[in-house]
Amino acid sequence: MKLIDRQYLSTPFYGARKIAAWLKSQGHRANRKRIRRLMRIMGLKAIYRRPRTSQPTPGHKIYPYLLGGMKITRPNQVWAADITCIPMARGFLYLVAIIDWYSRYVLSWRLSNTLDAGFCVEALGEALKKGKPEIFNTDQGSQFTGDAFTGLLQQHGVRISMDGKGSYNDNLFIERLWRSVKYEEVYLKAYQDGREARIGLGNYFRFYNTERPHQTHGYRTPAEVFTSTPVEATNGVMVESLTPDPLRIAESNLNIAPILS
Repeated sequence: MKLIDRQYLSTPFYGARKIAAWLKSQGHRANRKRIRRLMRIMGLKAIYRRPRTSQPTPGHKIYPYLLGGMKITRPNQVWAADITCIPMARGFLYLVAIIDWYSRYVLSWRLSNTLDAGFCVEALGEALKKGKPEIFNTDQGSQFTGDAFTGLLQQHGVRISMDGKGSYNDNLFIERLWRSVKYEEVYLKAYQDGREARIGLGNYFRFYNTERPHQTHGYRTPAEVFTSTPVEATNGVMVESLTPDPLRIAESNLNIAPILS
């Protein structure tokens, strides 16, 4: 059980079958049924991305996908946004993040215990204070297709691009962000409530933007690539801007998140 627990911390997406295969590779023979029984005793379950967090608005305008064949070569050329579930001890919160596609820099994020559009619009408003993209890409979820979200983009002269229905690969870079957030932070911390989630994610996004190197950009951080200046030159302003004011989070009481199916 100690071996299972240690491996689970590294790979929380492993179920009983993969844990059994990993143990076998380490010289410990245990069949899948035994591993499943031990994981049940320990309260461990494979964690995976919850499907279909975005539902289209009935009758919403269909915006074309503008990124096909396009070379992304500079910051502020394309931004993207997406929503994912954040598990806690009881229930889930929803996390939206807006990312600069080229640099992988997280411009803003918000937590909510409902899937209304308000927290997404608020995140967009914060991101637009830092700059303006040429193109903004999302899926066809109702949070992104409503008038409040698209209208704000149009007011700033931003071209809107939307993935095809059910398209996962079109928004691949932000899906990679979710993988990093969950495997490197969320699954390891096991938040008890919304306050822990907000603090933990705030710390992680500061780390992600200003300390975590990306091989794609020669092991520079997203902040270095986004600003084209050393992180030290920001004097902490960039770091502070990534943590939303707790009084301005979309839902006022994140500690009472409902259990969502």
